[in-house]
Amino acid sequence: MANTSQSLFERGMKVLVEGVSSASRGPATFGGAPRYMSHGAGARLYDVDGREYIDWMMAFGALPLGHAHPAIVEVVSREILRGSHFATALEVEVEVAEILVGMLPHVDKVRFANTGTEACMAAFRLARGHTGRRKIIKFEGHYHGWADNILLNTNPMPIAALGHPNDPIRICDSSGIPPEAQADTIVCRWNDVEALERVMALHGAQAACVVTEGVMSNMGVIPPAPGYLMRMQELCQQYGALFYLDETVTGFRLAAGGCAELYGLTPDIVTYGKALGGGLPMAMIGGRADVMAGLEWGKVLHFGTHNAGRLALHVTKVMLQTMLADDQAGFRRIKNLGKAMADEVRKVAKHSNRHKIVVQGVNSMFQIFFTDLDEVTDYRDFCGHVDRAKFRDFALRLMDKGIYMNPSATLHSLSSVVHTEADIAATGVAIAQVLEEMP
Repeated sequence: MANTSQSLFERGMKVLVEGVSSASRGPATFGGAPRYMSHGAGARLYDVDGREYIDWMMAFGALPLGHAHPAIVEVVSREILRGSHFATALEVEVEVAEILVGMLPHVDKVRFANTGTEACMAAFRLARGHTGRRKIIKFEGHYHGWADNILLNTNPMPIAALGHPNDPIRICDSSGIPPEAQADTIVCRWNDVEALERVMALHGAQAACVVTEGVMSNMGVIPPAPGYLMRMQELCQQYGALFYLDETVTGFRLAAGGCAELYGLTPDIVTYGKALGGGLPMAMIGGRADVMAGLEWGKVLHFGTHNAGRLALHVTKVMLQTMLADDQAGFRRIKNLGKAMADEVRKVAKHSNRHKIVVQGVNSMFQIFFTDLDEVTDYRDFCGHVDRAKFRDFALRLMDKGIYMNPSATLHSLSSVVHTEADIAATGVAIAQVLEEMP
């Protein structure tokens, strides 16, 4: 069979950095040429050589309705004829905001942005403006975009490099960031109440916010310990820091109200991305009215020519209406399918018994860990006990059998409303075969 992906990769390397536009799509993740995709339909992706894949990556979670959903195709086809972008106030902008405020009890007002990183940048600025404080408390392994001040301790590292869990070594994840940009960012171990209480006692009174993913989503899938997030919220209230829940990944994937709904939280600030746009660039900052008022009249500045893009808003509106229809049937479906897929992998792995595998998931999200642990509970578990090279081998072998999962163990897989029980069964068969073939 022809290997058009290889030739495209060779061409791309001459004109694109790493041949792609994000490291997670290129040789840093794939170990060589990635699969170049041609088109998608439903739960399927098709590469440039005509190979078909059951897609469990779904654009890193941006596609709860799957590829080329008829309702999205219809609205984009209709609206592009009326203009691509105006950079003006829009009726659909108000309509989508009304839907979001109506479905998210912790959100009084919203501001639309384009990407998760941009929304997070604005949220941190807003937290500092609202409180008059400078420090940000974040957690090991949590990713909140690639802005200078927050890009610490997000990549897997040797355990010896991490320092004592009571005082993690601050590890800048990029060259080109001046140390002063991160001087006010405090790093804490996640899922450890005592560690958080210690950090808050030291820094809570100077903290503008404590920021967390509700489920650690950039080290596979690591759920919070029971009561942990609620205790975090209480500590924020005690010390006057804003509780910032970053739902860029989890929003509109785990429940209609995301992690806030699942764990009974009332964050002061929340950000969304990925699934919000249904496949088009769309992000959002939301929160309490008094906090969001900081953005009024540019007191805390957030501009953008492409904010609230009209095509993306129309797609967002259709995505939300579709997922909420029939008493939130879409959210129930992706939850049930995600849990069923995780159970299928557990069953296959147990039957094979050739590799030690742990499958962790929350509703529609799941990840497969090759590990000697019974459970991966935090960043340090991931760094010290998850075999990332073995997972990449596993994922690449699955691709050869028509199953698409990203080869990075730090990412995860997701269900969509268009996946089926037959897709789960076919994926289980392929996983069983790969586990038998792998050394």
